[in-house]
Amino acid sequence: MPEPSYLSSHRSGLLDKRIVQAREMLESCRVCPRRCGVNRLAGEVGVCQTGANAWVSSIVPHFGEESPLVGSHGSGTIFFTHCNLLCAFCQNWDISHEGEGQGVSSEILADLMMRLVREGCHNINFVTPSHVVPQILEALPQAIRAGLKAPLVYNSGGYDALETLRLLDGVIDIYMPDFKFWDNAVAEKYCGVSDYRERAMEAVLEMHRQVGDLTLDERGIATRGLLVRHLVMPHGLAGTEDICRFLAEQVSPETYINVMGQYRPCGRAHEFPELSRPLSDAELEEAKQKARRAGLHRLDERRRVFVLSP
Repeated sequence: MPEPSYLSSHRSGLLDKRIVQAREMLESCRVCPRRCGVNRLAGEVGVCQTGANAWVSSIVPHFGEESPLVGSHGSGTIFFTHCNLLCAFCQNWDISHEGEGQGVSSEILADLMMRLVREGCHNINFVTPSHVVPQILEALPQAIRAGLKAPLVYNSGGYDALETLRLLDGVIDIYMPDFKFWDNAVAEKYCGVSDYRERAMEAVLEMHRQVGDLTLDERGIATRGLLVRHLVMPHGLAGTEDICRFLAEQVSPETYINVMGQYRPCGRAHEFPELSRPLSDAELEEAKQKARRAGLHRLDERRRVFVLSP
């Protein structure tokens, strides 16, 4: 397995410089595209409700992620509490909207990474990290000194700031953004952001510039590259065809994509009649065909997974 890129950045001193730059972004916060401008170092919070410390809801070796991440020992997921996007239909409502979790220092965050490494996970998978990039960077040197050598996965909702992503160049090995919507009116209705398409497009292009197409080792485990998720919505609301055409024509026809059929009404979805039912099998199959017709052929092939409420 190739050496994770953050190790050379640490040896060269580049990682230390990035930590300083990222921390400065918290003083008048511009870490994500919302640019709330609050002083998070002083305990002020914006949309993401997160101050100087990251919050974590859970850590677990995850076997429900994409095949190249899971392998035989799972993807080492660290679920960050809160979110910068706050979708009305979020399937992790208790974490993103209600703040289930607890604040962690950089020392604790580094220890959580190592705990997953000791369990044999193939990677460290940062889930919903867009609002806590400075905190992740600050924890990395401590984890590296403790022996961290696993690839790092940046698993975001796609609403990422270009300035922040550039601080991750030479740090993140695998980018896994979700490209949720093509129509900004849809994004504004369900997430309260009017520029989702533009920010997601530039984010995916920057991610691909940094790490290229997804590469796998001899076991089929991802070592580096871009993996895009796309949650198919009822009634074609996500704009699957346009998103897939963008990926194939402007990013790479070799883009690995998971066309996901997991949508089900959660959170405030029942307030919107068009979101009040699960995705149909026919809608999912149509979305996959659109991806193939656009020129994408590296589709993550898994059965649909449904989580049943107790």
